[in-house]
Amino acid sequence: MKRRSLLILTIIVSLLASTSMIFAAGEVESTSDTSQSLSVLVYITGVMAGSPPYTALAEGAQEFAAQNEAVTVKIYEAGFNQAEWEEQLTSLVATGEYDIVLGSNPSLPEICERVGKKFPKQKFIITDAFYEGNDQIRTYLYNQYEQSLFLGYLAGLVTTSSMEYANSALKIGFIAAQEYPLLNKHMVPGFLEGARMVNPGIELDFRIVGNWFDANKAADLASSMRSAGVDVFASIAGGAAQGLFKVAQEQGAYIVFHNTNEYKAAPGRVVGCGSMEQKKLVKEILSDVMAGNVTYGDASIVGVQEGYIGFFYDDPAYAQNLPSDIRKQFESFMGDVSAGKIAYTLPKL
Repeated sequence: MKRRSLLILTIIVSLLASTSMIFAAGEVESTSDTSQSLSVLVYITGVMAGSPPYTALAEGAQEFAAQNEAVTVKIYEAGFNQAEWEEQLTSLVATGEYDIVLGSNPSLPEICERVGKKFPKQKFIITDAFYEGNDQIRTYLYNQYEQSLFLGYLAGLVTTSSMEYANSALKIGFIAAQEYPLLNKHMVPGFLEGARMVNPGIELDFRIVGNWFDANKAADLASSMRSAGVDVFASIAGGAAQGLFKVAQEQGAYIVFHNTNEYKAAPGRVVGCGSMEQKKLVKEILSDVMAGNVTYGDASIVGVQEGYIGFFYDDPAYAQNLPSDIRKQFESFMGDVSAGKIAYTLPKL
């Protein structure tokens, strides 16, 4: 009888122990499922110095990580030698350390596709680019045609005005570091179309520096263009744009600037600055990644109506540098852009 009771007691204890282990195992699994971590490689195709969009890309990721303990961010500046970008990215991805690679460059998707073939589990998210159909890559393209359109319209208002450095030549200028599809198909044509909405006779002088850092070359180009009658400039040239700022101040010319607030770069000469909400988009993207709401293979275009392209009205220099009649015409035009009333065709890249 005692043996039988002892046996029954032993069985009961064993069952209780087993049940306890099952519940304990269930709790561990549940904790693992709900805890999320995210490792992000911010891959800068160039350097952050002199490039506000790259700086905003990195800062957006770092600020998101500061607000989310489970997120880690590594910033890697690849430098200006484009021939090395793919090899560098391959070495970084090969470590297996990163859940996503975050970048911002129109030429980056093709590089990521080649790297991704070697590492099929790696995910890439790229802003300022448009690339569909690859289930490892998600892209978000800023509508730079639209930004160029309204900056071109402002340039048209200035070049046809009686402002101090405006002349009768009806010439505007665009200085770029190098040519690439987004620049050639969206930004330069959009800039000219916007200007010609003011006066169809306006002409565009378009020059190439050849790199993103040679300020002396940019200054030489700007000086030559100024002598040829250009009185309003746009620039996508990175650090090389310092040469344009210098010429505008010394020789008298006006500048409209893409993506960032550069009124202070050439006081009295920068008359308008467009905004590109890179930091805002990066934070929203990473939030979607954490929530599992990113559909790889998709591509989006974001502009004024979506809240990712805009204009810096609130800097005092805007009102100081432009006559009230020009501001009034420009702000009316921007209102129409925001309302979708300005008709234009977005060219395919």
